[in-house]
Amino acid sequence: MKTKSVEEITAALLPIADGMGIEIYEVQIKLGREPSITVFIDTENGVDLDTCEKFHNAIDAPLDELDPTFGASYTLNVSSPGLDRPFRKPADFEKHIGCDVEIKLFAPIKGKKYFEGILTEYDGKNITINIGKEEHMKLELTRIAKINEAVKFDSSSQE
Repeated sequence: MKTKSVEEITAALLPIADGMGIEIYEVQIKLGREPSITVFIDTENGVDLDTCEKFHNAIDAPLDELDPTFGASYTLNVSSPGLDRPFRKPADFEKHIGCDVEIKLFAPIKGKKYFEGILTEYDGKNITINIGKEEHMKLELTRIAKINEAVKFDSSSQE
């Protein structure tokens, strides 16, 4: 099945998203037996089911007009990128300076492929994390398979 590019689909949806105060985090196209287009969205206050539904309704007709699959049927999904969303853009790194992050590497460093620490610096090519009292680690972005904010659950609020 032939489809229009992710960039073309994103460009068509950006004015709608901007008008609703929504950031398009990512657009994914999945081909196969059940083709789909999934639009991951975010807002300053997070994403709930109501936000997803409103955005889905707002982009349904414009996507039909764009015809991203050249007449083939597909399922349209709108979703939050989730709590463990990977950092993709410079803004993702910049807004998480000072936050706990989880890092998975392509290849081990000092025998480890997983690190957790506080993101202290980002320069576009490297990050620095604080992994201990006085221990800092500088990593090239090309070595990182995935970096995201560390998800912590407050166990004291469980009943």
